[in-house]
Amino acid sequence: MENRILYVRLPCNPIFPIGVVYLADAVHKLFPNLKQRIFDLGTVPPLDFAGALDACVDEFQPTLLVFSWRDIQIYAPVGGRGGNPLQNAFEFYYARNPLVKLRGALGGLRITTAYYQELWRNLGLIKRGLKRARKYHPQARAIVGGGAVSVFYEQLGRTLPPGTIVSVGEGEALLEKYLRGDDFNDERCYVVGETQPRDRMIHEKPTPIEKTACQYDYIETIWPEFEYYLQEQDFYVGVQTKRGCPHNCCYCIYTVIEGKQVRINPADEVVAEMRQLYNRGIRNFWFTDAQFIPARKYIDDAIELLQKILAAGMNDIHWAAYIRADNLTPELCDLMVKTGMNYFEIGITSGSQELVRKMRMGYNLRVVLENCRDLKSAGFNDLVSVNYSFNVIDETFDTIRQTIAYHRELERIFGADKVEPAIFFIGLQPHTHLEEYAFKNDYLQPGYDPMSMMPWTARKLLWNPEPLGSFFGEVCLSAWRRNPNDFGREVMRILEERLGCADLETALCAPMSSDRKPLVKVG
Repeated sequence: MENRILYVRLPCNPIFPIGVVYLADAVHKLFPNLKQRIFDLGTVPPLDFAGALDACVDEFQPTLLVFSWRDIQIYAPVGGRGGNPLQNAFEFYYARNPLVKLRGALGGLRITTAYYQELWRNLGLIKRGLKRARKYHPQARAIVGGGAVSVFYEQLGRTLPPGTIVSVGEGEALLEKYLRGDDFNDERCYVVGETQPRDRMIHEKPTPIEKTACQYDYIETIWPEFEYYLQEQDFYVGVQTKRGCPHNCCYCIYTVIEGKQVRINPADEVVAEMRQLYNRGIRNFWFTDAQFIPARKYIDDAIELLQKILAAGMNDIHWAAYIRADNLTPELCDLMVKTGMNYFEIGITSGSQELVRKMRMGYNLRVVLENCRDLKSAGFNDLVSVNYSFNVIDETFDTIRQTIAYHRELERIFGADKVEPAIFFIGLQPHTHLEEYAFKNDYLQPGYDPMSMMPWTARKLLWNPEPLGSFFGEVCLSAWRRNPNDFGREVMRILEERLGCADLETALCAPMSSDRKPLVKVG
């Protein structure tokens, strides 16, 4: 039977579906005569999901459906699913006014209902697509992967159709082995109803893949919705320059899913991929790496890439990325400005060096400030988003004051209007050091359901433990009342009003203490 692959990106926000695009490209390079089709439900109105999927399956008649599932967890201070999940949760848990608490409860109920409806809808679409494909090919199979599946692969396997292959992390090697008829059980995957996921399977090293430029001339022929992402000039189209992250940040799942081995894509191949998109009118690029410069040893690779972008003559582009600012150099700063970087995110989490060290984040806040000054001197005058996650391990009023001092220094460097504090409360995810910490401290019990949105579970997964949990809840509620359209800056203002601001030097120093228990070690 000739294989025919239908890639189905399950509904999510209209973000460029780089995962399925790269998968289809990799398969085409290995099997140039194999028939493929990309179907992006992110471009389809919700009422048309089922009918559109049916029509696509009827037309293409696939033997293999590859489903990409991007999002599940929703703990973030942003709108979505009919409301602001963080605001609803904080109103329900912390508001003193019974009417506000009721509003939070009703809002939370709407979001919880929408959350479970999305779970059931996506599972229903997977079952529907597979059942319909089997009308044409009784032996048709499904592979399910993507960001959501990689995090919750153990839980999702209980509800997927028997025989479904559940893929964790990268899927290129798995697909190649499947299509060749080889044994694929040594890849990070398992088959529902036939095999069980290996213990700590997500921690296994992914298979190294030599990445070459995506062939968009081919992608265009198998993806009718491609033009959707070319119409609006404000879309940032994803381009990957590397995979993997070498760090151990206690709450982060990237380093687990992508592996600690950083695999650099050749600069010439990255530029060739960008050139194809550039020739189609794309001017905004998002480097989708876990970190654009994950460590100092990769600075030369970043310099080479930016130099080759300049040499390619794409001098009217803009780009953005997550960046570890402790790895910037004056030369790199100059190249970033010259190549059009107009936005970047720094996930520093805390402005207290003491807490940064406890969370295993592996950077020096003093160096970050020095490098930010270099970036400003190089001419960077655009937006910086700084991610803060308050109430992390061992947070105190003193460390909050240090974070305020650090943030004010960033504002002095870039300008207060250019530094946007993004206030997050960590969503505790499985397979992380933070989960192990929660077990060791009896905050969570092994066997809990990380996909549960029941209030007694959600309150723990939205990491805001006492004794400071109620304090931060009240601060955030005040910020939403006073200035909901500038929530992050208002939180910082309220914290400074109530607690004051530390001396910057205090924030930059992390005194060693022998009586502190380290974060639990994961083998």
